[in-house]
Amino acid sequence: MCRALLYLGQPVLLDNLLYQPDSALVRQSTMPRMLNLLNLAGFGLRAWDPSSHDAERPYAYASHALPVFDRNLKGLAEKIRAKCVLAHVRGVAYSTEVEISLQNVHPFQFPRVPLTLAHNGDLARFRELKPLIVARVKPELASHVSGTTDSEWIYALLLSQLADPYVKPDGEELLEAIARTYAVLRELRGELGIAVTSPVNLFVTDGEQLAAARYCFDFGCYPTEYPAANPEHSLSYQTLNYQSLWYTAGREYGLHDGEWRMSGGSEHSDSILVASEPLTRDIGSWAELPEYCVLHAAIRDGGPAIRMRELD
Repeated sequence: MCRALLYLGQPVLLDNLLYQPDSALVRQSTMPRMLNLLNLAGFGLRAWDPSSHDAERPYAYASHALPVFDRNLKGLAEKIRAKCVLAHVRGVAYSTEVEISLQNVHPFQFPRVPLTLAHNGDLARFRELKPLIVARVKPELASHVSGTTDSEWIYALLLSQLADPYVKPDGEELLEAIARTYAVLRELRGELGIAVTSPVNLFVTDGEQLAAARYCFDFGCYPTEYPAANPEHSLSYQTLNYQSLWYTAGREYGLHDGEWRMSGGSEHSDSILVASEPLTRDIGSWAELPEYCVLHAAIRDGGPAIRMRELD
């Protein structure tokens, strides 16, 4: 499975999210603590810097190489401060059928579309599902799909639930679009009789708001045959725990008393950080997002207004 993080709040140095903490995102590519597989298939990010030229357009970076050896990424991380960040390390099934390429690196963002998305999970029997998903995607959005992943098609499907994908949605519309995306996928799985576990954790932002959903179709239902007989699906079945998703809110994110964390508590927060797993050994300031739930946050009156919604 992949690992991802979302940050929204006071500008933060990317290095302090990606490299410095003891379980920083880049470290999770080779040493994840809540996953028994590695994430070796690429790294990507979107980062919004309010002081940069054309501040509405995020920095974009993608590489199919290992981020632990990426000097360019490290150099940029030490210089860029961003108010909103979506970053992702890609993990895939260990199979010769998997394509490692730039087109498949998350986050995904189509031209002129403000929303960008990263995904942690996989859709069982995606080859069978794909034609049905394509039929539910607006043609002008489908034309932008360039990779081979289920994740990019989930992104296109989510955008197709918006009245206008080229305009930033308000929070309620975004939450409705996420809920409808899961509903469509559930319907299509039913049409094909797919009833095996498929984790679909989503990380979505437009630079002004974020949404993170923790979701799994048919959790606990695994095929009886040995997973190696199904390399397309083997990644999910080697990790039988519900895919994790954590968040923390506070002020002055940084190194405090030897630990990278927020200070001040959520009641005085000006920033929020969401991640597949906590970035530090000490998880005392982190909370786990409930299963079948989506978290939404947007900055209001100097701090993140956080709400959660249960998903069917």
